[in-house]
Amino acid sequence: MRRIFIALLLGLLGVQLHAQNPYNDIDIEQVKKLQMAQLAIASLYVDSVDQQKLVEDAIEGILSKLDPHSSYTNAKETQKLNEPLTGNFEGIGVSFNMVKDTLIVLQVISKGPCERAGVLAGDRIIAVNGITIAGVKMERDSIMQNLRGPKGTIANLEVVRRGVPEVLRFRVERDKIPVYTVDAAYMVDATTGYIHLDSFGATSGREVHDKIKLLQQQGMKDLIFDLSINGGGYLNAAQEVASEFLPEGSMVVYTEGRVAPRQVLRADAGGLMTKKGRVVILVDEFTASAAEIVSGAVQDHDRGIIIGRRTFGKGLVQRPIDLPDGSMIRLTVSHYYTPSGRCIQKPYVKGEKEEYNRDLVDRYTHGELTCLDSIHLDSTKVYKTLVRNRTVYGGGGIMPDIFVPIDTTTYTPLYRGLRRYNLINEYTLRYVDEHRKELKKEYATFDDYAARYEVPASLTDSIIAEAKRKKVEPKDDKELQETLDDLRFTLKATIAYDLWERNEYFRLFNERNDIYKRALLYLKEGK
Repeated sequence: MRRIFIALLLGLLGVQLHAQNPYNDIDIEQVKKLQMAQLAIASLYVDSVDQQKLVEDAIEGILSKLDPHSSYTNAKETQKLNEPLTGNFEGIGVSFNMVKDTLIVLQVISKGPCERAGVLAGDRIIAVNGITIAGVKMERDSIMQNLRGPKGTIANLEVVRRGVPEVLRFRVERDKIPVYTVDAAYMVDATTGYIHLDSFGATSGREVHDKIKLLQQQGMKDLIFDLSINGGGYLNAAQEVASEFLPEGSMVVYTEGRVAPRQVLRADAGGLMTKKGRVVILVDEFTASAAEIVSGAVQDHDRGIIIGRRTFGKGLVQRPIDLPDGSMIRLTVSHYYTPSGRCIQKPYVKGEKEEYNRDLVDRYTHGELTCLDSIHLDSTKVYKTLVRNRTVYGGGGIMPDIFVPIDTTTYTPLYRGLRRYNLINEYTLRYVDEHRKELKKEYATFDDYAARYEVPASLTDSIIAEAKRKKVEPKDDKELQETLDDLRFTLKATIAYDLWERNEYFRLFNERNDIYKRALLYLKEGK
């Protein structure tokens, strides 16, 4: 009977038993104890209780005593988390932001439903299917619910367009909207390409392959592959991306756990940069999970150079366990290891999630992000790369081959105050909304914009004046002038993003990106 109960339970969870997982690992008496406690509370407790919340709190309480990455999400949260990785969602096909409780369309997705219907960037959507969404302080999630819906359903939009006196009405048939994970790909010079991958989703492998092919057609020989601020994603996507750089059959990563059997993932055939061309991967302290797998594999096989700062150190594999109501448990079942045997996961204490989350702050406080000499490598975890026999270190995360410190003097306290109050984004949106047509007319191409556009003093003056009203002021004229220089640069990049896309934003942003500039220097030196 015990075996039947366990088999049914594990079958419900989709868990396969292996020889190293005897039935005795599961204490049925403890399972019954938990069930009896929930039943007793639901049946006998003095006040009425929300049983769904009770169960969810119990699950979250149990998981909180495990590792930092095992987690529970309800049905709504699960759908929201999965969407950016699935490669598409169903909706009307616009990106937007809110200005004074009004939805302003920033970009209309090419060949999407809104473009087909005639909606333009800069339009204000004030109602959807008769539901007013402008000036009513509606939550962003609620607005998204009104805009999105199953493919084939209709969204009747009421739109206000600058310069047009009457309200415009559009009948938009919802469709599948692609979600792209490559948000920048361009030629830096005649032979150097640049790609920034935001996350590892279902389509990332194909996206990276297509972008490499496109850049090679434009003359690319060497690639700067930017994985900074990339929090990871699907394991299979990491395998596909790594396959662009590693020969067929090369180990990309292996996983191992107490119950989960060892699994080895190897590079597939068809990679476009497996032999020719130099590869430079950019990483920072926010590079995690799948991004660390790719970085570690390229480093271990001596296929490229890693530049930046030690990565986050997220090397725990979560198995998704779908529950009947659409909620999900992501349960850690194994560890990631690089081909040389390094465990990517940084140390942690079970149940000490707050301490774990303070790690980046501690690294900054201890000087690891600002000074190479402050980095203490674990001499007990020394490994060798597989081709050139170079020394690399374990202990959590991927340590770059070339360290680039954070420049703590980059931004003044005044600039950080502007960011804290979101004034830069807020005023950029207003400015582009008011001047979109004349800007697009004056600067037909991004190259022309990059070469000639100068942020008007009226815009920076307005931001500084608003900051003063919020008691955010420079300590002296020197700080003000330094802030204005950075502010003009940021505004120019952000305006470019609103007028074009993320690709153009990165082309400007990278002009002051120290890790990117160090990569260019490395390639220029001919190493």
